[in-house]
Amino acid sequence: MITWNEFLPFAGASVGIWSVATVGALLKQEGRSKIYLWGTALGLLIYVSFVVGLWITLGRPPLRTLGETRLWYALFMIVSGWGVYLRWNYRWIPLFSLIVATVFIVINLIHPELHDQSLMPALQSVWFIPHVTVYIFSYSLFGCAFLLAVAGWWKHSREYLASTDTLVNIGMAFLTFGMVSGCIWAKQAWGNYWSWDPKETWAAATWCAYAIYIHLRLRHPSRQSNAPYLWLIIGFLLLQMCWYGVNFLPSAARSIHTYAQ
Repeated sequence: MITWNEFLPFAGASVGIWSVATVGALLKQEGRSKIYLWGTALGLLIYVSFVVGLWITLGRPPLRTLGETRLWYALFMIVSGWGVYLRWNYRWIPLFSLIVATVFIVINLIHPELHDQSLMPALQSVWFIPHVTVYIFSYSLFGCAFLLAVAGWWKHSREYLASTDTLVNIGMAFLTFGMVSGCIWAKQAWGNYWSWDPKETWAAATWCAYAIYIHLRLRHPSRQSNAPYLWLIIGFLLLQMCWYGVNFLPSAARSIHTYAQ
């Protein structure tokens, strides 16, 4: 029986293994990349074991609270960093992905009171798992795109644009599915597809920001400008508001998404 009381040893073991494995990504010596790839896989196995065990103990997917979404974001951030490394061989991406994942893990260790076993009726839907997981996975892809955008902006280089295009296109597909599934779910739960709830409004703003980025890249693929990077940074800031920043706004008290707090 796995509960949140066991999170520290599982998370500590995972972060420890990921940290050692990341050294393999940073070094150029032959065979070091295999250390990263297999080490990351082992850490993921341990981390996922905790998620599955917690799922069984709770009797529901651990996706209800803000703390539980952080649990998944840390997982997906490692997976996304792993994928970016495999595809484009950016040796520094695993380190920053690990830092972000570790921050979210530490926050969950500091604030265990954010976890709750209850599952309100509105969340007892077939759309619950796909809606939340695809959203969080898209957030991790946009997180990697944000890291590449900051690097490109800092270096005044366009070398990362092709990579961010791929990440944003895939992330946008998942984000769009998340919004559509959310609309269908809202219709079943509350009778309306869209209500301009604060969470929904910021989600729409986030979607528009990334849509503008895609539009800019399609219309002006060769323009020598930092504008695409700027839009990626803006989009990621909007994403933070959509995810948890909106919970601190006065309007959050009237939100139908308060179950996520």
